[in-house]
Amino acid sequence: MPSARPVVLVSNRGPLAFSRDDDGQLVPRRGGGGLVTALGPAVAGTGATWVAAALSEADREAAASGVVEGEGFRWRSLVLDPDDYRAYYDVVCNGTLWFLHHGLWDLPRRPRFDRYWRRAWDAYRRVNGAFGAAVVEEAPEGAAVVVHDLHLSLVAPVLAAERPDLDVVHFTHTPFCEPAALRVLPADAGAELLSGMAAAGACGFHARRWEAAFSACCAELGVTPPRTFVAPAAVDADDLAATARSEACAEALADLDRVVGDRALVARVDRIELSKNLLRGFLAFEELLGTHPEWVERVVFAAAVYPSREGLAEYLSYRQEAEGLVRRINDTWATPGWTPILWDTSDDYPRSVATLRRADVLLVNPVRDGLNLVAKEGVLVNERDGVLALSREAGAWEELAGVALEVHPFDVAGTADVLHAALSLGPDERRAAATALRSRVAARTPADWWADQLAAATRP
Repeated sequence: MPSARPVVLVSNRGPLAFSRDDDGQLVPRRGGGGLVTALGPAVAGTGATWVAAALSEADREAAASGVVEGEGFRWRSLVLDPDDYRAYYDVVCNGTLWFLHHGLWDLPRRPRFDRYWRRAWDAYRRVNGAFGAAVVEEAPEGAAVVVHDLHLSLVAPVLAAERPDLDVVHFTHTPFCEPAALRVLPADAGAELLSGMAAAGACGFHARRWEAAFSACCAELGVTPPRTFVAPAAVDADDLAATARSEACAEALADLDRVVGDRALVARVDRIELSKNLLRGFLAFEELLGTHPEWVERVVFAAAVYPSREGLAEYLSYRQEAEGLVRRINDTWATPGWTPILWDTSDDYPRSVATLRRADVLLVNPVRDGLNLVAKEGVLVNERDGVLALSREAGAWEELAGVALEVHPFDVAGTADVLHAALSLGPDERRAAATALRSRVAARTPADWWADQLAAATRP
C-alpha cells in the first residue's frame, strides 16, 4: 500500500541485487541481508525510495540508469570509491563500531587507533556524506527519511544542514555500548558519532536497554539527545512459512531425521560471529554430557552456522577455533552410530529452517545482540514444542523473558544446567511454553516495525 507521505529508506545494503541473464541483460532480484529480510515485505509496493550502496559490478552498472524499480522496490544506488568503501565498511563499521557495541575488543591488544585508522574514519565520514548528498537530491519535499544502522551514523547532520524540511529517523540494529565502552574510542570520534545520530529527529532501538545506553552516552559526552523510541523487529511469518513448506526444506528435514533418529535435538542457527558465542555453547553441551551421562547417545547438537567477515583475522581465527573444538568434542564423545555435534557451514537457508523445525531445544546464547531474529523464527516454525534457551544479553529477551529459559552467556556450567532443564521438561510444560512464545512473537509483524519507524518521523 502506498505511503501517505513520501518516504526514503537509507541503508548500506539495498533491496535489490543485479546479475546478468543468458542474454547479457541486467536482471534484478531480491537482495540478501537481515534488513531486507525483515523490512522488505513491509516496504515493497509502498512507493518508498530505498537509497543504498552498489555492491557488485552489476549493481554499479545498473546504478548508471538512476532509480531502478524491481521486486516492488524503487532503488537509488550509490557508486562509491572502492578504497573509501573498504575503509568505511571493513575498518570502521565491522572492525570498530561492531566491536564497540558488542563489547568484543581484546583491550590489552585491540583496538589501536593509529594514522591508518584515522584515514579510515575520514573515509567513513566521506561515505556518510555521499549517502547524505544522495538523499538531499532524491528526497521529495517534506519526506520522512529513515536511516538504518551503525554504517550511517553521520548522515543526519548532512540532512539537517541541507534539507531541514525532512523528518529524519535513525534506527540502530546492534546493541548500543555503555559510556565506559565509548571511552575507548578517541574522544573526538565518540563525540562525532553521538552528535551525528543526535542530529536525527528521533533514534530507535530494538530494546529499552540499548535506548538507555545511548542516552547515557549522550549525557556522558554532553550531547543533547534526540527523541528516542523502542521498536523491536518482527519476523515475516508468511515468508518463513513458505520456506518451511518448500521441497528443499522438506528434504533437509528428512536428512536431519535420518541422522538424529529418535534422539533429542539441541540446535543453533547462527553466523560464525564473535558475538554469537558458539564456543561456550559447545562447551556447555560437552559439560551436559559429562555431568548428566544419561544424555550420552540420546541427544545431538545440530549447529547450522555459516561464515561471516572472514576478511577480518579475528573472525577467521574464531571459525578455526570453533571447528577445532567441535572435532575435539566429537573425538572425545562419539560412539558407533552417534556423532554428538553436527557442524554444518553450508549457508543453506532451507536447511537452517529445517533445523529450527526439528529442534527440541533452540540455544540462542549471544554475548550481546541487538535483537536476534533467529529466536523469534525458531519459535514460529518449530513443530515439536521446542524449548527456547535464550541469552539475557539478546535484545529479544525483553519480549520473551518469563517464558524462554534464561541463559547467562558467560556461564558454561549454568548453560549446561539450562540445557538439561530444557531437555527434561514434560510435554505439558513444553506445550504451554511454546504456545505462549508463539503468541508473543506472532503479535508483531514487519509492518508494525515499519509503522513504528514512520511514526517516529512525525514531529511532536
